Amino acid sequence: MGMKIALAQLNYHIGNFDSNKAKMIAAIEDARIAGADLVVFGELSVCGYPPRDFLEFNDFISRCEGVVADLLPYSHHLGIILGAPAKNPKLEGKDLFNSAYFLADGKIQGITHKTLLPTYDIFDEYRYFEMNTQFSLISFKGYKIALSVCEDIWNVGNENPLYPICPLDEVAASEPDFIINISASPFHYAHAQNRIHTVRANATRYGVPVFYVNHVGVQTELIFDGGSLAVAASGKVVREMPYFSEALEVFDTGHLENQMKGEQPKEKFALIHQAIVCGIRDYFGKLGFNKAILGLSGGIDSALTLALAIDALGPDNVLSVLMPSRYSSDHSVNDSLTLCNNLGSPHKIISIEDPFQATLQLLTPHFKDKAPDVTEENLQARIRANILMALSNKHGYILLNTSNKSEVAVGYGTLYGDMCGGLAVLGDIYKTEVYPLARYMNREREIIPEHIFTKAPSAELRPGQKDSDSLPSYDVLDQVLYQYIENRRGPRELVEMGFEKPLVDRVLKLVNMNEYKRHQTPPILRISHKAFGSGRRMPIVGKYLI
Repeated sequence: MGMKIALAQLNYHIGNFDSNKAKMIAAIEDARIAGADLVVFGELSVCGYPPRDFLEFNDFISRCEGVVADLLPYSHHLGIILGAPAKNPKLEGKDLFNSAYFLADGKIQGITHKTLLPTYDIFDEYRYFEMNTQFSLISFKGYKIALSVCEDIWNVGNENPLYPICPLDEVAASEPDFIINISASPFHYAHAQNRIHTVRANATRYGVPVFYVNHVGVQTELIFDGGSLAVAASGKVVREMPYFSEALEVFDTGHLENQMKGEQPKEKFALIHQAIVCGIRDYFGKLGFNKAILGLSGGIDSALTLALAIDALGPDNVLSVLMPSRYSSDHSVNDSLTLCNNLGSPHKIISIEDPFQATLQLLTPHFKDKAPDVTEENLQARIRANILMALSNKHGYILLNTSNKSEVAVGYGTLYGDMCGGLAVLGDIYKTEVYPLARYMNREREIIPEHIFTKAPSAELRPGQKDSDSLPSYDVLDQVLYQYIENRRGPRELVEMGFEKPLVDRVLKLVNMNEYKRHQTPPILRISHKAFGSGRRMPIVGKYLI
């Protein structure tokens, strides 16, 4: 006979204490009905993750403590493990710990603080939390439990060069019966496999089962995919819980080998599709909006953005605006109309010719007979943005930005024009990834017209314009960008890899000189391990590599 452990994989809302508490109470009741002895919630579950500078407000911490206190009565029925900040009683160090609370019999029976505080990529935990230095197990119903918080299982055998200590090694001599890890581990399309590898490595190193619970849902640009895990002492995955949906499952520690359900599928573009749909839906829902607007150009990026938004919000809640100019081709308008019809989504057609002509007349005397250049191209993009933002203000829409990662990287977009918006849907997806993701959208029927796939990419801001006039081919460009951005390869390394030096110099200069643009763009839904935004912090005026 083993202990029955319920893993509660929930979608929290940062600072929404009433909602978070209600979700947890409902999960506790479900776990009790299912006969669980212990229910486990995610990292900082009472307040949501990452709370960032909310942690600097005393009232915020007090409300976290209030949720913990309100949940104590429910621990008379079963044990509860949850995540919350804990005050540091010492005068030295940070004011708070990132902690796992163990509640039972109406009391706080133990608190385990997080030891490894990540400060890489999107993480900045040492800004707020003190590192744990004391190690012990918790006991419950005759079992010894090694309780840990997220990053504390990511230094298996002290092999991670970022950290000087392996927390679980510190308690291994006390011979725990199993490990419980409460996490808030953001999604990227390769992370699920990495997560399984790490959890399995802990199970086999210590020879005990590991129960890992993650968040699900979206916090601004960060997407949490769930995928909570129960792994047997042998390293076999007993169960990988669903991606991108709330779930509660109960595991009997005495019969894990008889509960084998295995892993979830991990096809890259299926995962990205689920992640972005979840990202749009949750971003809107947590902000209290339900309607989106976007400019539909007839190109692949805006077409894919529309299809994803409709999957997230429904066809009636996404308005497409076609804004043709003197340079727009007939097929761009027709392709856009076909797309809207395929999706059953409303649209408007608003020509920008009159405001473009009026603006040119207004500015021509001030241009001092200078020849037309990118200025006139940018005018068109900014007129379109003005129209979209006016409709957004008037009708309560959020504007979806349609720029892809390749464009964002090299600044191929107009600041205050096509780079504006409330949420960037494709900003972490390279152009060469846009096409297979769009093909995935067409997996059951043709949603995005075939002509949109086959025509050459163009901003259509001047006669006969193509993206290739201004940029290297995306097949080559994206390889350089990936090595520079994701893998942090410097210019010498890129040349050594076989890329021509003029190409490397050109691309890296474009990336670095357009940092100021990226600082002014909307939040980008993160689907890779290195997205623009909080996970990539570069100086605007730096000279390196230029």
